Amino acid sequence: MVESLADLQQRKIIHIDMDAFFASVEQRDDPQLRGKPVAVGGSAKRGVVAAASYEARKYGVRSAMPSVTAKRRCPDLIFVKHRFEVYREVSRQIRAIFRTHSDLVEPLSLDEAFIDVTPDRGGDKMGIGNATRIAEMIREEIKAQTRLTASAGVSYNKFLAKIASDQNKPDGICVIKPHQGAGFVAELPVRRFFGVGPKTAERMAKLNIHSGADLRAQSQEFLRQHFGKSAGYLFRASRGVDHREVRSNRIRKSVSNERTYGDDLVTDTDLQDAFENIIDISWGSIAKTESRGRTVTFKAKYADFRQVTRSKSLDHYVKDKQEFAVISRELLSQIMPVENGVRLLGLGLASLEGAEAAEQSEESSEPVQPVFDF
Repeated sequence: MVESLADLQQRKIIHIDMDAFFASVEQRDDPQLRGKPVAVGGSAKRGVVAAASYEARKYGVRSAMPSVTAKRRCPDLIFVKHRFEVYREVSRQIRAIFRTHSDLVEPLSLDEAFIDVTPDRGGDKMGIGNATRIAEMIREEIKAQTRLTASAGVSYNKFLAKIASDQNKPDGICVIKPHQGAGFVAELPVRRFFGVGPKTAERMAKLNIHSGADLRAQSQEFLRQHFGKSAGYLFRASRGVDHREVRSNRIRKSVSNERTYGDDLVTDTDLQDAFENIIDISWGSIAKTESRGRTVTFKAKYADFRQVTRSKSLDHYVKDKQEFAVISRELLSQIMPVENGVRLLGLGLASLEGAEAAEQSEESSEPVQPVFDF
């Protein structure tokens, strides 16, 4: 039995996102860092920023930014080495809090997760009945147990809950009720839609699409013509529609990162320097999502838009960043020297632990009970 739109709008979904998680843990554990601009990862000379404190963000410092750029923007920036084991332990504390409220918890990374608290779906184990109150309780418990703050988004689907959690950061909450969804999305800049990066937003601007309302005004055929496989997602999201369920057994099939460069990488030196940043960024994502995989994947797109991919599979899981970097550089060497400029580089990890189970995971067809109290 397929769920109706009315059924889907009865869902109560919370998205919890820790505030500047890595940097906040460092500031919590070292009083000398509190109130100061902090960057986790990288150094003043090389590497990339894995996370930035809110004090650093005021200067435009952000994750995945080259360290030298971050230091230029914020001369007083303090770089600290990441401690993933500590972050993982705090993450385990936070997830334990989630599971006292619902059996349906879908972690996205160490610092964020979806929680379905819909009655009769394994959610709202305490029988509170009010999704906003549950979100507030979770935030209070996180603060009491970890001395860290979290922001929450509460809505009737995953797309809106995730956007809402970013609306009043840090240490805030935003609730989007079913009758508010379409209107809320209409006012969003397209850049706030997940998956719409700077290049896609630029293409949309040329088509006079600047907001959710502009996006909604386009037909699905128009979107397919200009944005290919993303058309269906954009069509639904612009209407505040998202049918995906919260999956407690969700397993990633791959983790990857890529960057498109404003200026083509022409020299070998520029290419290799950029590639070292991609290694840092990609391993940061792998560590943050706690992924283990056996296949390293590489992607490059040339200035003429030709694309090349390479991969190498091991008989064991990639041990650490050093092994990942060695294999990645080996894959890059297969396209060197580059005759044309390179406009995009990407790296990833596939053949992830448990990925086979993800292939068999199907959406539940059980109807949602029409009990709704935000």
